Amino acid sequence: MGWMRCRGAVGRVGVITLVVAVLAVAAPAGATDRFTPGSPGLGDPFFPLAGNGGYDVAHYALRLRYDPATRHLDGSATIRAVATQDLSRFDLDLRGFRISRLSVNGRAASFSRQGQELVISPARGLRAGHRFTVRVRYAGVPTVVTDPDESIEGWVPTDDGAFVVNEPQGSPGWYPVNDNPQDKATYTFRVTVPKGLTVLANGVLASRRTAGGRTTFVWRERLPMAPYLATSTLGRFDLTRYRLGGRLPVYIAVDPTLGAVPVLRKLPAIVRFYSSIYGPYPFDAVGAIVDDAANVGYALETQTKPVFDRVPDETTLAHELSHMWYGDSVTLTEWPDIWLHEGFASWSEWIWNEHQGRKSAASRFKALYNTPAKDTRFWAPPPGNPGVPARLFDGTIYTRGAMTLEALREKIGDPAFFRIMRGWAAQHRYGNATTAEFVALAEQESGLDLGNFFDVWLYRAAKPASW
Repeated sequence: MGWMRCRGAVGRVGVITLVVAVLAVAAPAGATDRFTPGSPGLGDPFFPLAGNGGYDVAHYALRLRYDPATRHLDGSATIRAVATQDLSRFDLDLRGFRISRLSVNGRAASFSRQGQELVISPARGLRAGHRFTVRVRYAGVPTVVTDPDESIEGWVPTDDGAFVVNEPQGSPGWYPVNDNPQDKATYTFRVTVPKGLTVLANGVLASRRTAGGRTTFVWRERLPMAPYLATSTLGRFDLTRYRLGGRLPVYIAVDPTLGAVPVLRKLPAIVRFYSSIYGPYPFDAVGAIVDDAANVGYALETQTKPVFDRVPDETTLAHELSHMWYGDSVTLTEWPDIWLHEGFASWSEWIWNEHQGRKSAASRFKALYNTPAKDTRFWAPPPGNPGVPARLFDGTIYTRGAMTLEALREKIGDPAFFRIMRGWAAQHRYGNATTAEFVALAEQESGLDLGNFFDVWLYRAAKPASW
């Protein structure tokens, strides 16, 4: 996420259909005691009810129809999933909306609403290890989500469409989802909007067809994606397409009211540079979406196409593109480990500027380290322990997180440091990881005991004095 985030609106809600198909033999619910409910959350320290237990999603197929004039969303979502226990019922995360139909395996299922929990009881129990499918239809105006830090996210309406960002809990504001970063899945988006508008979603544009005054865009993200990284941003955009290196599709979308954005010409060079130090670019498309949505207050690294709420500067563009490696491909397991995203992306800004012949990462570190210890707003909370959800995106998570990496680089030297950075991206590609795993990798590659180093840099709410 960019802008070192200091990061609203409810009305009629659109209709969405969610399908999860079970391809295996199901047993009557209650026929055996082994069928039990999936948990209503996955116990994240900051968002304990986000995500749900008992199943793993493989694919979301979202069909959406949006009218910016009324802000009404209609949709259908098909989810392919696998039961990880014998399920008598399970939850999905969904905020608001009027549900008109819900079925599991093609049979009507009963359901209830408990906050953002959509509690689903299929007609028959679902056996562990077998695939299943759910279908939900709902309608209305998506609810804009307000986070503990007062920032907004989800399906945020704009003058000509919607700015769609979800970190950390906005996804249930516009589609039914297992909203936890550990449950990555592939996606298909089929979004219909009034003619003249453009839809930008994750992955590769598969088709665009206009009929009856409306245009339908189909986007496919075939590589695993955490739910919060999904987007379906739409509005009036000038869309430029080309291929990087003759192969990688690039999509650059700019709100025409913002004029030309020359900084986006830097995108190929930034991607090439990060590929040279972090390893191959991890996805099948890349790009950027620049919209006029300054009320949002931040940019976000939506997978394959970062979304900017205003024209970014070069540093912000570099920050968001680095997230394709650290944040999108390699994703945290629990939200308190957010420094694994933002510290890495902030350090990536530094190394990009160093590569461009500007201020070096080392000199930036030294200047920041000169901040007096009494300046507690700078040094706390420590990046490895934000403490409370409202401080998840505090500036120190970004700055001290980046300083942690530069201090490590200077302690162990460039050869070991860049082996760690490449190894981290390779070992956890398309998966989830923890700070403990990063510490273990750093110790393995450096041959040093780094327990004290990471303790003072990540977990102590004071200026590190020695490491």
